[in-house]
Amino acid sequence: MRAWLNGQLLDDPTGASLSVTDHGFTVGDGVFESVKTLRGEPFALTRHLTRLTRSAKGLGLEAPDESVVRRGVAEVLVGTDDPLGRLRITYTAGPAPMGSGRGDGPATLVVAYSALSPMGATTTVSTVPWPRNERAATAGLKTTSYAENVIALAHASERGATEAIFANTVGHLCEGTGSNVFYVVDGQLRTPTLDSGCLAGVTRALVLEWCGGVEVDEPTAEVAERMSEAFLVSTTRDVQAISRWDDRELTAPGPVTAECARTWAQREADNLDP
Repeated sequence: MRAWLNGQLLDDPTGASLSVTDHGFTVGDGVFESVKTLRGEPFALTRHLTRLTRSAKGLGLEAPDESVVRRGVAEVLVGTDDPLGRLRITYTAGPAPMGSGRGDGPATLVVAYSALSPMGATTTVSTVPWPRNERAATAGLKTTSYAENVIALAHASERGATEAIFANTVGHLCEGTGSNVFYVVDGQLRTPTLDSGCLAGVTRALVLEWCGGVEVDEPTAEVAERMSEAFLVSTTRDVQAISRWDDRELTAPGPVTAECARTWAQREADNLDP
């Protein structure tokens, strides 16, 4: 593992010193991006940095300096050539008084890297009983406040699944804890709209551009009953077929999923910063 903190490459990332009053640590007042790397080169970095800025502004933080973030990424990746890796770019409000109010100190910026093992070709999902609030102040932002996801993923794991699926407050299909969902009904590829409250995933956007599909809002129960195949997408999953959704077995991969996976692999190889 390698890490860069506020302009300095760390000799020992596990011994990094972060203020105990950092607002990202005390109240989750921060945003982040996970970026896949292929043999030491980041994939879709420009899109990820655009979303990092959007999330920061959504929290009311001053946008990070993109040139500084890119410098941190470059320094962390020097000498790395793992077939697959993950960058974690974290940007917080920095030191602040105890409580919800922000301080006036400098923001904290961390870039960390570690090698990554490929995800399995298929996965299983479980719908959780708690909704995503599509009207929340943080809806659609990639913040460091992930406790809800931790609880949901533990709930899914207890039911033999590896990802949790959220509906929103009106019962429409929304997203996973760290993934977007695509599914097929009557041969048509579909995914929830951003108005559902789901994250505007980088992989989601590229799949829509490269593979087509329509954005719709539909009740989760209806989706689960009518879909013929489904898959998850994310930075670390790419296109991952769903073999079981709650108690329903699905063909994995189905023909549409398999074609999307092939298209993804071809297009990804053509351009590392689409």
